[in-house]
Amino acid sequence: MSDVMTGQAISEQPVPKTKSRPVHELWRRVWKERWIYALFLPGFAYFIIFKYWPMWGVIMAFENYQPFQGVLGSQWVGLENFQRFFSDPAFWQLFRNTFILAVYNIVFFFPCTIIVALLLNELRIHWFKSSVQTLIYIPHFFSWTVVVGITYMLLTTQGGLVNELLNMVGLHQVNFLESSAWFRPLIVIQDIWKETGWGTIIFLAALAGVNVELYEAARIDGANRLQQLWHVTLPAIRGVIIIMFILRLGSFLDVGFEQIWLMLNAMNRDVGEVFDTYVYTLGLQQGQFSYSAAIGLFKSVVGLILVLGANKVAKLFGEEGIY
Repeated sequence: MSDVMTGQAISEQPVPKTKSRPVHELWRRVWKERWIYALFLPGFAYFIIFKYWPMWGVIMAFENYQPFQGVLGSQWVGLENFQRFFSDPAFWQLFRNTFILAVYNIVFFFPCTIIVALLLNELRIHWFKSSVQTLIYIPHFFSWTVVVGITYMLLTTQGGLVNELLNMVGLHQVNFLESSAWFRPLIVIQDIWKETGWGTIIFLAALAGVNVELYEAARIDGANRLQQLWHVTLPAIRGVIIIMFILRLGSFLDVGFEQIWLMLNAMNRDVGEVFDTYVYTLGLQQGQFSYSAAIGLFKSVVGLILVLGANKVAKLFGEEGIY
């Protein structure tokens, strides 16, 4: 009897799976979802080719890079390029100009995307809301060349619309395009006009997920539209606002090369020369690849520090952060 029970116990024990079974199961699932992976591959290839593979070039920042010798054959100089950059008399001017423009973008542009998203969310006529969204999205698809061209047509002293209107009301013309005082406001205005509408997309998506029962409860308690906005809407999307703010800090010193390069001239260069334009001048026009790579790496390190610091602060205040 015991022998029979022992045989039954042995037969009831699960047969161990072979190592090839999980691999076979994995490939079966991949083949089943092959079209989803096919959609995933272009994005994956984009990040590998244009984001991760170029990191190899960071080595140039620590070398006296010579194109004919390549990255591996060029002379290693360590931190010499960084020492040269930080001791350059132009460093503080570049840092000040870049920092001021970056702060202007954070202070004026970033809140505009939130405000416009909140205003669009309050619209109840669907066709009117869709029309407004379309109109404010369109500038995002204009190149900076077109945007700067429109700016020149409006503000030039040679028949520009704004200066013509100033003449009509008896005021003197203002040379906006060659004024150091007007350079930074024009850059921020261009950013707001071009990118505010596009920047509302994520916030509108977050607003669509707000529980409508919260608004009903607020109305029962006697809250008006403004109070509902302050006590219901903003707290509901606070996490998204913080995440977008942290991500924006990652490109804090990237104030835009093409826009600023097109707006620069001899009269406003003292306030308009930034890291991006300086890198272009030295790296591409003068062939100082290692020096310009060091400047680019410095910007990236600053952005990384800001992201990590802002994320840590968000965690201390009980927010989720980006990780």
